[in-house]
Amino acid sequence: MRATRFSRGREFIFAIDHGEDFFTALEKLCAEHEIRAGYIPTFIGGFSSAKLVGTCGPLEHPEAPLWDHVEVKTIEVLGGGTLAWDTDRDCLAPHIHVSAGLKADSADGRTSHLLAAQVQFIAELVVVEITDPALTRPRQPGLFDVPLLTFREQH
Repeated sequence: MRATRFSRGREFIFAIDHGEDFFTALEKLCAEHEIRAGYIPTFIGGFSSAKLVGTCGPLEHPEAPLWDHVEVKTIEVLGGGTLAWDTDRDCLAPHIHVSAGLKADSADGRTSHLLAAQVQFIAELVVVEITDPALTRPRQPGLFDVPLLTFREQH
């Protein structure tokens, strides 16, 4: 386990409009306001389509991360996540998870890591900047190359 105190910076209410790409809009907000670390305590919205980490087949290695995805259409979502900086690629590295209800399937649910999404009607987010410590997300070669959140720990 790792933990540290952090300093909160600016806070933004953010609406992503109909037809926009979720991650492109989030990255644009962060670039325009020079946000390199933060969190999204929660967000709500609709997606016309999304890619979620998942598979319909058996897991070959259940202990390893899954890089496959499933595509879902016309969903209502509740999500949240963290924003860190990928120092290797010099770009924002969001880590977003959602719980989604498939509207056309009795709101049957899916919960997973969000890989891509197109907004339907609107997505409403609160983004909270973290000014200290720096949050980074380097890949861990000894752990399936998974990018893990790192920060300077305070004791």
